[in-house]
Amino acid sequence: MIREDVTPVIPQGPEVVAAVTLTAAAAAHLEVVRAEKGLAPTAGLRVFVKGGGCSGLQYGMMFETEPAADDLVFDSAGVRVVVDPVSITYLQGATIDYVEGPMGGGFHIDNPNASCGCESAAGTAGCGGCGSH
Repeated sequence: MIREDVTPVIPQGPEVVAAVTLTAAAAAHLEVVRAEKGLAPTAGLRVFVKGGGCSGLQYGMMFETEPAADDLVFDSAGVRVVVDPVSITYLQGATIDYVEGPMGGGFHIDNPNASCGCESAAGTAGCGGCGSH
């Protein structure tokens, strides 16, 4: 579940503070993927939330070459990050990491605004396999 009691602080003015933080590992892996796809270095990472998952929302990421006029655009770990005005409400303060494991690697989003609604995750750190964390 996403906490409803959090009011996002959306930076204004020429210096936009990173509302979503990328770790060095995430930034490095994104650079590799961007190069493999043949995208320009100016292509940013769009991070968003959409309906689905056990909490009613799930995360999405894709490369973005042309942000919308109302998107929040900022730099994190040398990567241009793009977040739409609705998603920033849910993503403010989140950290995106890239982790390697026995089954391969993947991105992990640590979001202080999210709480897990999965009954199977009671008493555990994070959501486990529900996909909303």
